Amino acid sequence: MISEDDILNASVLIVDDNAANVELLEQLLQSAGYTHVTSTMDPTVVCAMHQEINFDLILLDLKMPVMNGFQVLQGLKALGLADELSVIVLTAEPGQKLRALQAGAKDFISKPFDLVEVKTRIHNMLEIRLCHTKIQCHNTALEQSVLERTAQLVESEERFRSLTALASDWYWEQNESGDFTTVSGPVIEMIGIRMSAFMGKATAEEATGWDESERQALQAKIAAREPFLNFAFSRLNADGSKHFYRVSGEPVFNPAGHFTGYRGIGVELPAVS
Repeated sequence: MISEDDILNASVLIVDDNAANVELLEQLLQSAGYTHVTSTMDPTVVCAMHQEINFDLILLDLKMPVMNGFQVLQGLKALGLADELSVIVLTAEPGQKLRALQAGAKDFISKPFDLVEVKTRIHNMLEIRLCHTKIQCHNTALEQSVLERTAQLVESEERFRSLTALASDWYWEQNESGDFTTVSGPVIEMIGIRMSAFMGKATAEEATGWDESERQALQAKIAAREPFLNFAFSRLNADGSKHFYRVSGEPVFNPAGHFTGYRGIGVELPAVS
């Protein structure tokens, strides 16, 4: 929430070539409790002043010599701050109001001034401006927090993969279709087989030697999206020896709760004849 103190501490710039108007607006704002009120009768310095101070609100007279209010608005737009800029134009010509709004002004105050209207429009515009700024700051902080958390999760995931790979003979990941997306560790070189032949999709040739009942039991767990720990299975080699293995896995879900695949580890047990 925006407090009254936030509004009264906002920075306001008065731009008018008429000294009486400037004095009237200064007195009005100061008597209302505004603490950061600046003024100038020279429209050519407005852009430089805004670059330095970044005013929360500019009260801008449209009819001025040398550089009118429309030209000032163009200059402010050129600073690249048009979307963040709050300008209330001051005009005695009703026909200029629409043109001023189309040029980038957010509101207008008619001359001669109705002091109650002036205070109300200034207060409302500052409340909107400060709310917008607060939301932007919140969004920026939230985006930064998300980026930092994402980086932490990525780092944590990489650490997890490294540790599990070191603690086992191989680390594996499958996508939701059952295809292997990651297999780390010297599975083929050390064991001489492709574990996907047992755990994933396999041709008849690739399935040779595996215990089909074990294969089907593990595939049933994966199809049911169940975790499994130290699932034991074996493979009969051509020379009559057997290799024994254990594999552990868990289903993976995204933040929305949708299944995205499996990941796990496996180890080879000593062979027996």
